[in-house]
Amino acid sequence: MNDTAGEFAAETPFTVGARLAEARKAQSLELEDIAARTRVPVRHLEAIEANDLGALPAIPYSVGFVRAYAQIVGLDAAGLSREFREEMGGPAERVVPEPFEPADPARVPSRFLVTIAVVLALLLGGGYAIWRSGLLGGSAEDRAELASNDAAASLPSARQPQAGAAPPMAAPAPAATGPVVLTALEPVWLRVYEDDGTRLVEKQMEVGETWQVPATAIDPKILTGRPQALRITVGSTVIPPLGPPERTIRDVSLKADALIARLSPPAPAAAATIPPAQPNP
Repeated sequence: MNDTAGEFAAETPFTVGARLAEARKAQSLELEDIAARTRVPVRHLEAIEANDLGALPAIPYSVGFVRAYAQIVGLDAAGLSREFREEMGGPAERVVPEPFEPADPARVPSRFLVTIAVVLALLLGGGYAIWRSGLLGGSAEDRAELASNDAAASLPSARQPQAGAAPPMAAPAPAATGPVVLTALEPVWLRVYEDDGTRLVEKQMEVGETWQVPATAIDPKILTGRPQALRITVGSTVIPPLGPPERTIRDVSLKADALIARLSPPAPAAAATIPPAQPNP
């Protein structure tokens, strides 16, 4: 009997999910990191790695998940997605759609709207220039007064504060009152946790879903890959996004006072006061 042939016959097929899991662990990545960067739910990633095909959605969606996963860990996305389609029993010749969301046409202004905006700006600018020129009426004294006002406004002393003058006071930030509430504007995965690692919530939020930070939380922090997809409020106060779009943020505090502090503009630097020169005796 051929022992070598027997050894190959005893080998277990290496599934696509197992190869993805091996590449992820080699890069010290968690499933949550993959989910945050691909926007694929953690439960589907776990099913792919375990080859639990019955827990996955339709073949086109599942193949798209595998393609996105492979791109993150640096594997052959096209080859693995084709193999995974065969594992799920789908036709190999079918083209796999891209899993990424298409650009929302409602967020991109049409060429017609841009043209209308440019024409309106030109009409307003031309009308203002004609009115200032006096062609539409007005005495010579009125035009002279307008010219003198423009000259006075262009002087440096009209725009700059005097030396030693106190800078304008910044508007105080609103008081940190009311609960901290997170509302999903788009599908988004997030994790909220304490400093000691205790997880307060870890889930995929759908559009319109809300979650309130517990009042007993000591210093809750957030991890998410889509900060622009969350609307955060402290009571009735809306907080700006916690980070740039499509960039993973972590260890960002969700305490009410820390969120309110994001609304305070930086204090302006005080102008240096130059003492008057002393007369030479």
